[in-house]
Amino acid sequence: MDSINNIMEPIYPGYERAFTTFDVKGTWKTLEGSHPYNGKTGEITIADELRVEFAAYDKDLESIINKIIEIHPYEEPGIDVIPMIGWKDLIRP
Repeated sequence: MDSINNIMEPIYPGYERAFTTFDVKGTWKTLEGSHPYNGKTGEITIADELRVEFAAYDKDLESIINKIIEIHPYEEPGIDVIPMIGWKDLIRP
């Protein structure tokens, strides 16, 4: 998380390194031609994983995604980008 924090502008005033984590079970079946970090071709794998969520500015997304690809051990890390509306954008002065 520090690697990501170090390349993004903090989104919450007065705070940085604002990540939420969840312990999860991941499952997948590795197909022929893949090079899994964990598991074997043709077998179903179930593994303990850590899901990380955080908010980031659009301008930082490309750098963040590239950093995750660089440091994540999986051949295909699960990265989902979900647009959001900050609560301050919903309050009218």
